[in-house]
Amino acid sequence: MSSQANGGGAFTLPGTSVTINRMGYGAMQLPGPHAWGPPRDKPAALAVLREAVALGVNHIDTANYYGPRVSNQLIREALQPYPNNLVIVTKIGFARSSDGSWIPALSRAELEAAVKDNLRNLALDSLDIVNLRVGGPRGFSEASVEEPLAHLLKLQGQGVVKHIGLSNVTHAQVIEGLKIASIVCVQNKYNLAHREDDSLIDALAAKGIAYTPFFPLGGFSPLQSTALADVATALRAKPMQVALAWLLQRSPNMLLIPGTASIEHLRENVAATKLRIPADLLAKLNSMGKGSVP
Repeated sequence: MSSQANGGGAFTLPGTSVTINRMGYGAMQLPGPHAWGPPRDKPAALAVLREAVALGVNHIDTANYYGPRVSNQLIREALQPYPNNLVIVTKIGFARSSDGSWIPALSRAELEAAVKDNLRNLALDSLDIVNLRVGGPRGFSEASVEEPLAHLLKLQGQGVVKHIGLSNVTHAQVIEGLKIASIVCVQNKYNLAHREDDSLIDALAAKGIAYTPFFPLGGFSPLQSTALADVATALRAKPMQVALAWLLQRSPNMLLIPGTASIEHLRENVAATKLRIPADLLAKLNSMGKGSVP
């Protein structure tokens, strides 16, 4: 089996023996548009998942509310029996309404149901990592994470959740969460154009905690800039490869989960692990403006 995804190195989650290749895969684009409904091409979706593992990806990010259920069921169909080193990371704390809207779902009953749904649709007895996703569909909240995190801790105590992460959280919420539970990773929006988490990334790196940027390539509005295009031309690479390589060089605790429904784009993303950006071109990329987290 190839290990191309290890070109960017690997990271061991704090307090665990779980080692993850820094280039992973995000399953959000496997269902239909805006993570709603069935995939446009199911055989292609299954093929992308199998190719990701063949390329050495051992970190897949998903959520039962992608579809809903679609991404988890595709992962199960494509990859069972799961490779021994595969780490599947899921999120709870959101649900979907009948019109596809994103709804916070943080009560004890909702969190318990979400864990059970993930277990059933992934056909697992326990979940490797569960990220508690807080806030709203458009950004952070300042609410305490103590109560929902306490519910998740009880599920961890039951053995159905192995490790806990946080998603869509402020630095203050991370500090609060660390006083309650062993947090192995934080997942927030971050990319070349959206850098509000710079100080948080550095603080987590100092503690050996992983940081996983969602929308690493811009999400629904792909990254575009003259600086990015110029650096890509200089390196004879695709702009999105440069954006991923920049993240890998940003901090050693950065774990990437770019999503795609295309094998061609998947291979381009994994190939970005081989790309090294020299200091002068890094400076040009670093000059891109900071944005806000939605």
